[in-house]
Amino acid sequence: MAKKKAYPLRINENVLAAMERWAADDLRSVNAQIEYVLRQALVKQGRVKLVEKVIVEVEDIEPPDGEEN
Repeated sequence: MAKKKAYPLRINENVLAAMERWAADDLRSVNAQIEYVLRQALVKQGRVKLVEKVIVEVEDIEPPDGEEN
């Protein structure tokens, strides 16, 4: 997995509340949910290379550690 970099984010409180609810629904942390939404938007807009696009898709379907398909 690629190295992650910390980045401070200022966000509207209503947007954050919506992200918190969405993250809870998807059993993700808010940080992971924000990253997921950003990656999906980048793929949709063609802003990532094909290799990165495949990595995003694999990360989305990869089962949790210790579980098999």
